[in-house]
Amino acid sequence: MGNKEGLVLEAMKKEGKPLRPGDIAKLTGLPSSEVSQIIKELKKTGKIISPKRCYYAPAG
Repeated sequence: MGNKEGLVLEAMKKEGKPLRPGDIAKLTGLPSSEVSQIIKELKKTGKIISPKRCYYAPAG
């Protein structure tokens, strides 16, 4: 897992609720386009889930 992926996952866990990509971008300081790419990868590997449309949370 890349450093930025870890950053995104950590931000999600810290908030403790499903977040939108824009919220994650604000929390991590990463550009929202980059956050969207990271989310896509994390979703593909099953590390995050989407409990409702456009919101993401850590799996498990």
